[in-house]
Amino acid sequence: MLRILVLLVSAFLALAACAPPAPLQPQIGADGKPLPKVYRISSGDSSAIQYRMLDSVNSLRSAAGRQPVQLNAQLNAAAATHSRDMSVQNRPWHFGSDGSSPIDRIQRVGYTGGLVGENISETYETELETLAAWMDESATRKIILSPNARNLGFSWLQENNGKIWWTLVMGS
Repeated sequence: MLRILVLLVSAFLALAACAPPAPLQPQIGADGKPLPKVYRISSGDSSAIQYRMLDSVNSLRSAAGRQPVQLNAQLNAAAATHSRDMSVQNRPWHFGSDGSSPIDRIQRVGYTGGLVGENISETYETELETLAAWMDESATRKIILSPNARNLGFSWLQENNGKIWWTLVMGS
């Protein structure tokens, strides 16, 4: 009888060891929310990200009764330049290290329309999370939904540590 009991306990322990591990719980930050994961952008993701942003902006504009905007290569170039420059300066602000303004940057790339506005962000979040944050703030939402906007430029620079410097430029 003791032999059978020992065999049953051994079999039970062997089967228990075969159970799948419990799923990993996300690490929780001081605010009680899960800690973010680094959003890595590969070089092949550029056009997909730009068109995902364009589609999302146009969906928001449509819901607000606004005309769609078009992706503009010149505004993309101005946005890329500013994203790189913010990374070099290590601060999110609208002035370039050479003192340039958003108006100066769109003129330098040959954009002949006017500047509606520029939204910037320093974050580890995705482009859609960044868009949601911009829509939560009245000043940046006003730029995205401006009835004067006709063109959109969008670019970023991601540092090795994962930090992303996003720039969205709206032109008329």
